[in-house]
Amino acid sequence: MSDKGIMRASSEEMEYVNSGDLFADARGIIEGAQRFAHQAVNVALVRRNWLLGKRIAEEELAGDGRAEYGTQAIKVLAKSLTTEYGKGFTYSNLYRYKQFYTAFPKIFATPSQKSLQLLSWSHYSVLLRVDRKEARDWYEQEALREGWSVRTLDRNVSTLYYDRLLLSQDKEPVVEEMAEKTSEFQANRLEFIKNPVVAEFLGVPQDKRHTESDLEQAIISNLQQFLMELGKGYAFVARQQHIKTDLDDFYIDLVFYNYILKCFVLIDLKKGKITHQDIGQMDMYVRMYDDLKRGEGDNPTLGIVLCTETSETIARYSVLHDSEQLFAAKYKLYLPTEEQLREEIENQKLMFKLQQGEGSNGGAGSL
Repeated sequence: MSDKGIMRASSEEMEYVNSGDLFADARGIIEGAQRFAHQAVNVALVRRNWLLGKRIAEEELAGDGRAEYGTQAIKVLAKSLTTEYGKGFTYSNLYRYKQFYTAFPKIFATPSQKSLQLLSWSHYSVLLRVDRKEARDWYEQEALREGWSVRTLDRNVSTLYYDRLLLSQDKEPVVEEMAEKTSEFQANRLEFIKNPVVAEFLGVPQDKRHTESDLEQAIISNLQQFLMELGKGYAFVARQQHIKTDLDDFYIDLVFYNYILKCFVLIDLKKGKITHQDIGQMDMYVRMYDDLKRGEGDNPTLGIVLCTETSETIARYSVLHDSEQLFAAKYKLYLPTEEQLREEIENQKLMFKLQQGEGSNGGAGSL
């Protein structure tokens, strides 16, 4: 059984068996230590959130269970905790912790924690979307037993996997289809180590730029300068802007505000071929900006998705259906064309290769 997403607070995980292969044993020790460290942090994180939820629930009871009293108490607590400890303690987060305690009141209620098995906090956040207790309990046990990653659990909940299994007389094809469609989610054994929730819990500053390639960063920097020099009203807003949802963390490569168009312009760079998922993700960014950032009198947000495949550079504009007429009538006048964007990225790729060649060939500059 895979141990993805499962946490056991036991030092036995740090042991190893000498296989006679030094490299394989060293690799096992290192990855085991990474898993153990992450699991220990997640046990503490899950316990913290459960205890906070329990305490908030007790406070609501002290107010005779009145909903308005509980809401006000959480708002006051959120403000105080944010002032004291920074982000991570918003009203919505604290309310979710209370939901967590209510939905799972007994996971920390046993006297002995020696054989404690827990999913990660991200798993529990997904499970909180399941209203029916019997379905939620089933998803929890299957995630533990099968070692489902967060993305696998999220997909199974979203596609009503539990209900489809119940309705199916022949369950094997349903199980096989699920395994096939989630295989890529299960492939990376150490994917969970990059979880930004853990970094936030530890108070470690996040800098997504460390995970990007040098080429990507060079292209993003050049695009930032390129748009600013177009002279068409672009004002720089943010780079690698962090967008957090209930389940995931996203980073928008570049954000501008165009004071002529009176709208935000979002740019995201992709390393591979542009997919429907990439366009869908940009549409999500656009909707979030329209909901959260768009001011009175602003036009709808515009998104641009770029890809940098070795053989071809592609640019795609992402506009919501109700913005298409505005895009055709006005946006195009102040945006770089797809050809301009392609040419700029190709130039940057060539410059990057030349610089890399100079660095590796003593200034020869050959490709």
